Amino acid sequence: MAKHKIYRMSVTSVYPHYVTKAEKKGRSKTEVDEITHWLTGYNQEELEAQLEKQTDFETFFAEAPQLNPSRALIKDVVCGVQVEDIEEPTMQEIRYLDKLIDELAKGKALEKILRK
Repeated sequence: MAKHKIYRMSVTSVYPHYVTKAEKKGRSKTEVDEITHWLTGYNQEELEAQLEKQTDFETFFAEAPQLNPSRALIKDVVCGVQVEDIEEPTMQEIRYLDKLIDELAKGKALEKILRK
């Protein structure tokens, strides 16, 4: 089975778009990072190291220190697909992150985004 091209994309190539999307709606890079920390378990230093190494998405999620078990509470449509119905694990993780950034940009409270 061929891997999707997005798996080979570096997180670094997409991350600035997450930040820009958030900042355009009055949110911050710090909030984007907090969401990423919550989802993956990376601390700030580890996240910055992954970005500096230009790690691809597949490796980024495979090496994540602790994928948050509460991410299973993330429901809804992302890119026309129910995120909870995505069967391929790496694609589901990517879409979880996309959904959380969408929620941030839509003004949702961080506590709700982080499923607290």
